[in-house]
Amino acid sequence: MIEVQDLTMDYHAATGRVRAVAGVSFTLAPSEILGLVGESGSGKSSVATTLLGHVPPAARIASGRVLLHGQDLLALPAGALASYRGRRLGYVPQNPAMGLSPHLKIGRQFAELVLQHGVADDRAAAMELARSDFALVGLPEPRRLLQRYPHELSGGQQQRVCIAMAVACRPELLVLDEPTTGLDVTTQMRIIELLKDLRSRLSIGMLYVTHDLGLLAQIADRVGVMYAGRLVELAPAQRIFSAPRHPYTRALIASVPSLHARGLRARRLRGFLQRDALPEGCSFFPRCDHAHQSCAVTEQAFEQVATGHSVACQRWKSVEAEASARPEGDITGQSSRAPRAAIGPVLVELKGISLAYGRPSLWRRFRGQADDPVVEGLDLQIGEGEVFALVGESGSGKSTIARALGGLVKLSSGEMRFRDTGLPRRLSLRPLEVRRQIQYVFQNPDASLNPRERVDGALKRPLRLYFNPGSLEMNRRVRRALEEVRLDPSYARRFPDQLSGGERQRTAIARGILAEPSLILCDEVLSALDVSVQASILDLLARLREETGVAMLFISHDLAVVRTLADRTGVLFRGSLVAVGRTGDIFEPPYHPYTEELLLALPSHRARLRRPLLPSTVYSGNEGRGGCVYASRCRHYRGAICDQQVPPWRTTISGNAIRCHVPLPELLDESLIAGTGGLRTQGDAHSPRHEL
Repeated sequence: MIEVQDLTMDYHAATGRVRAVAGVSFTLAPSEILGLVGESGSGKSSVATTLLGHVPPAARIASGRVLLHGQDLLALPAGALASYRGRRLGYVPQNPAMGLSPHLKIGRQFAELVLQHGVADDRAAAMELARSDFALVGLPEPRRLLQRYPHELSGGQQQRVCIAMAVACRPELLVLDEPTTGLDVTTQMRIIELLKDLRSRLSIGMLYVTHDLGLLAQIADRVGVMYAGRLVELAPAQRIFSAPRHPYTRALIASVPSLHARGLRARRLRGFLQRDALPEGCSFFPRCDHAHQSCAVTEQAFEQVATGHSVACQRWKSVEAEASARPEGDITGQSSRAPRAAIGPVLVELKGISLAYGRPSLWRRFRGQADDPVVEGLDLQIGEGEVFALVGESGSGKSTIARALGGLVKLSSGEMRFRDTGLPRRLSLRPLEVRRQIQYVFQNPDASLNPRERVDGALKRPLRLYFNPGSLEMNRRVRRALEEVRLDPSYARRFPDQLSGGERQRTAIARGILAEPSLILCDEVLSALDVSVQASILDLLARLREETGVAMLFISHDLAVVRTLADRTGVLFRGSLVAVGRTGDIFEPPYHPYTEELLLALPSHRARLRRPLLPSTVYSGNEGRGGCVYASRCRHYRGAICDQQVPPWRTTISGNAIRCHVPLPELLDESLIAGTGGLRTQGDAHSPRHEL
């Protein structure tokens, strides 16, 4: 169906032309799913968008063709391409903000798409199709979501809207550029199952671009590995994970963090990709543990090593022998500092907070109630220098809590305190010093980086606002911040659109730390980063905590990353904490049923969906408000008691708390995850408010 022939693409930069893609060739059959994997800046997204016939203004195609059923997409005029896109070619961007207009309601945007391509005859038919497709991708309450603006949805919900829009016209080819980056693990697996189902029923071919190796193993038929714009290995998915031949592929797989490790013990890639300092020969030579001097000057050619398996490495025959004889890369612990058993002096305290979006109805306003509560009656404490993680599905309220702490969302009720002083609900009412001490690093860097401002301008802004140092000192701090997040100082002169998604996120992190805060609100800050860069950012955050004593509210759907960094973890479901405790113990049985579901949904490159996913339920607006919020989805459901009574907190001797009507021994005996240890001790905490 698709044939890419010797694709070579250059980008215009301040230093001249930069070769982003160099001689990439591959084919894609109908209903086949081909995965592209590699670090940020490796050229994956450039190849993906070229399959849509899209060439950015700053780029030019030096050579090559992209054929769809023999038709060269790069040679088509703009009008013909417009009819192809959406109808025959679907696209899901990494950043949902790129695919959703902020000033239009979701329903209108979906209707524009299907009416333009003739999939629906009128607006009523478009709305009915929207409700059907939204339910298909697991979006709750489709009728309500159609009336909301994009900013009223969580990042994961925005991405699911983009996926629903991409498949609305049932295209032949679906290009997915990091489509599940902002989604939690349970939603990721449902999206993967949805995509596989669409492939089988509609014969949709897919190019799936990601840095998540575990997720790629669940869906791809074949995998291509890219480095510095070149395809360095291409093989069936099972073979590339069981017998990788290129040193870069081996290092990528070894860099994936493990949920079962109590620290980050990754075989790290040495250094990082520097596009302006590539050798004449093998681009991976400066970082390769198996390199020979001849590799630096010899261009590596694609060579077939087995049926359907090709690799661009002249030393592939000796890599396996060398790898078994000595360790590959550096194995280091993430931090020597042991997780805290209990919080120290309280830095931030939330008391009975409730949060909602939208205006309440007249009757609810008369009764003093908010409309559609996202978070309700939540208590939370974060100690000085502590990393507290919040995990849970998209839409559970994690980001809303962070936005309330940052002064971006107004409380419906409750109280926030910062260092035992009342924290004003609005950012504009907070003193400048308090604003400096609470910094926000957003999930989506495109929403927080000015596209018309260079990187150094973005980084100098907090310095001018809070410190106003001299010009030389300001430049020195900017260079140091870029180095800390593994960006070359030359990046200071670039604009955000000249950076990859991961590079933009690293810029946003650098801007946050330049304010020297006491609390950093990290909202999915690693979701856009590949595994090799994740390790460096985790080291950076851990070092910042050690050296400066900064506390963090760390929001993530990656449980392995959370276990690596956080002292304590809270599991959030529909705005309510259902489990909380020391991070290492949260992942030991007995589990809250929802925690167990999150663990069951974790993807792995070692096996395809080793355990079946638990069934999910699409909730109505008021379901679970009188009892357990998880009742309708829980496999331990016990009828009226779960529907009508708020569960008690049950506490183990380690201090972990589980909010559930089911006694802890029964949760342990009926666990679907075996071989992870036993129950140490147990007890009940009858107070509805568990002391965190």
